[in-house]
Amino acid sequence: MPRVLEPEEINRQLVDHQRWSADDALIGQFDFTSFEAAIRFVDAVASEATEMDHHPDIDIRYDTVVLTLVTHSEGGCTQMDIELALRADRIFEEMASKGA
Repeated sequence: MPRVLEPEEINRQLVDHQRWSADDALIGQFDFTSFEAAIRFVDAVASEATEMDHHPDIDIRYDTVVLTLVTHSEGGCTQMDIELALRADRIFEEMASKGA
């Protein structure tokens, strides 16, 4: 069973990932140049999440996507949430480098 991380652990691991805020969940906002780019991002994150068997809450608002990550079964953020956040950041950076 994954263990709930302390706030200091979360902050240390996400220090270079400023789009994420941590409270009871990790919340990250991603801004794109179009609705289509936002949907491509969601598709890519969904693929990673399915591979991990760990699924985020996703809010899509035209060209903005907000991911909310929490391990509900554990009642807080775990290493799985950190890993999915890092994967989402990697996907976003790859898309941004291509102008998305």
